Amino acid sequence: MRAIDVIQRKRNGGELTPDELSFFVDGYLRGDIPDYQAAAWAMAVCLRGMSPAETASLTEVMLHSGTTLDLSALPGPKVDKHSTGGVGDKTSLIVAPLAAACGVLVPMVAGRGLGHTGGTLDKLEAIPGFRVRLSLAEFRSVIETCGVAIVGQTDEIAPADRRLYALRDVTGTIDSIPLIAASIMSKKLAVGIDALVLDVKCGEGAFMRNLDDASALAQAMLDIGRALGCRVQTLITDMNQPLGHAVGNAIEVAEAIATLKGRGPRDVESLALELTARMVRMGGLASTLDAARSAARGALTSGAGLARLRRLVEAQGGDPSVCDDTQRLPRAKHAAVIRATSDGRLSRIACRTVGEVAQRLGAGRETLASRIDPTAGVVIHKKIGDLVIADEPLATLYANDAALIDACRQLLTTALEVAREAPPPVALVQRVLETAP
Repeated sequence: MRAIDVIQRKRNGGELTPDELSFFVDGYLRGDIPDYQAAAWAMAVCLRGMSPAETASLTEVMLHSGTTLDLSALPGPKVDKHSTGGVGDKTSLIVAPLAAACGVLVPMVAGRGLGHTGGTLDKLEAIPGFRVRLSLAEFRSVIETCGVAIVGQTDEIAPADRRLYALRDVTGTIDSIPLIAASIMSKKLAVGIDALVLDVKCGEGAFMRNLDDASALAQAMLDIGRALGCRVQTLITDMNQPLGHAVGNAIEVAEAIATLKGRGPRDVESLALELTARMVRMGGLASTLDAARSAARGALTSGAGLARLRRLVEAQGGDPSVCDDTQRLPRAKHAAVIRATSDGRLSRIACRTVGEVAQRLGAGRETLASRIDPTAGVVIHKKIGDLVIADEPLATLYANDAALIDACRQLLTTALEVAREAPPPVALVQRVLETAP
């Protein structure tokens, strides 16, 4: 079997067998297949797609490319949550500790930013000292101690996905439904979860721009869960504007902490509570979804979620005092404010453009070697439909390099539109799909 034959077979629309997928993925992981052939294969998948059987087989190959974790000896349900990537989506930093405070064990394997979307690991690394690279033994120990751990893929956890994930980020092969589905599910299933709650973003700022594509991705992951024995529930949520106000790393951590203190943006709090409730219900810790929602709300208002985040940060080497004083997070040297030029209502936010501006300021990567500036990002002060008064702040750009702010300022200005009338409101949660109640 040759790599070129596998690439050509997929390029021509053929269905790859489990043996072909195993040969190609394992060969790439060993270094026998170079980056340029892996990139060609990924592009062929983007253009030709994969059948549900192929996608499940790819997931299983990546899942078993490293060590899998058995948490069955730990008492309690093991439930994870994952977002497909959005602009300003910091919900994992809120949901994971809230769910743990409700009694769910949350072994979370998270990702880094892809393209214009942010990554949970990049956000966490904005906390001084926070370690996202743990051994499986350390990962297990943190779960036992805190009820939650959040790590990235290592050489032990789905290493094939880790390599392909980084390659996709810089080769224009991010927004492929089979590759997204297999990537998410392989690293999630590698840590022995019982159930998974997925947040599939839909809209201008998401990889899935419309409801049909978002539903297809959701269904692909449901199919993988069914094939590989994991209960899955998927929420399709709106991403036509940033979630919350902050888009970056340190500034999103600050907004997540504010939410756990009951002072966060309403959309962030609402979605975080709904995702937490779904995890609690999937874990069998509440008899109804309404009871699970009540438990999630209780963990927020009592401060139990914030306390659990503080324990998690300390257990993974970070400075827990940031949970009490977000001024201890790194801060940008430079800022610039964009002001409204007229009265009206904020009618549109070009969400993808906002994400791209944050990326250019240093909050994301443009190449594999790019370094993240944890202080860089954007704060959008208004939500779609909000009243706007001439000369009041619409957005603020942050970076350590003033030249980057100057280069991005006009682009961000064009992303914000003000009109006389507000557009019709859009539901935050648009659809729910599931394999089990």
